[in-house]
Amino acid sequence: MHYCMDWDALRFDWNHARAFLATAEEGSLSAAARALGITQPTLGRQVAALEREMRVVLFERVGRGLRLTPGGEALRDQLRAMAEAATRFSRAAAGQSESIEGRIRITTTHVYAAHLLPPVILRLRALHPGIEVEIVADNAPTDLLRREADIAIRNYASTQPELVVRKLRDDVGNFYATPAYLRAIGEPRDAAEMARGEFIGFPTREAMAAAMQARGFALTPAHFPIISENNLVQWEFVKQGAGIGLMTEAVGDAEPLVRRVLPAAPGIRFPVYLAAHRELHASRRMRVVFDVLAEALGPMDAAGA
Repeated sequence: MHYCMDWDALRFDWNHARAFLATAEEGSLSAAARALGITQPTLGRQVAALEREMRVVLFERVGRGLRLTPGGEALRDQLRAMAEAATRFSRAAAGQSESIEGRIRITTTHVYAAHLLPPVILRLRALHPGIEVEIVADNAPTDLLRREADIAIRNYASTQPELVVRKLRDDVGNFYATPAYLRAIGEPRDAAEMARGEFIGFPTREAMAAAMQARGFALTPAHFPIISENNLVQWEFVKQGAGIGLMTEAVGDAEPLVRRVLPAAPGIRFPVYLAAHRELHASRRMRVVFDVLAEALGPMDAAGA
């Protein structure tokens, strides 16, 4: 049912009405002026203007004070209800502007999704419990333009102009294996001796061998008897002594079942980027989540700036 509003009845100035209500509540023009933070002459002019607008006398003078007329008392009661409604409106509007809620889809690699994101998402949800988070754990690229996700944490820089991209830091990866496995193959002391071991790789044996050869390791596809596209599966094989595997330092150094291979050698550095659709600038929810991720996953002491 459509409510028919009498717009012609809303011609009075709310500031004038507020001045009258403050005077009626505070008991004098001087007290009302102080409460509203305006001068007494200005307040007096506003009350007089409301009297002209409403065509009614609101106050009568009694000695040096003011007393509400019967018409003034009736208007005061009506304006109290209006003031209470205006207060509720202001609070609701403030709540809407501060409230951040709704679903956000974040995509990243298996390792980051499982090991880096949980404390960040817990912090985000503590700050903004109205946000619902869906994690898309996938090493394959996710198309943000087709809205397969809202925000991506990637190890490469997206070049589409429709995306907002920020480099967070450089991460560092190292080789890890169990102490028992390293004893079994004879502790490697340099890149050449790494060829004694077998490696857990991804996504193909040929790709892994080529990548390692480019870094000075004399490894062939035969050195990668076990492969998986899932980093967490690879890592479980490493932790259970099946071979040597690569892992980011933040995860590898914290795992008690393994230790670094060639601990004195420099790690393999790779960038970490945060990407989102340009709707980021229009959506407060996306912007807040983007900023929380950027702060939490930014430069770390272990990874460098």
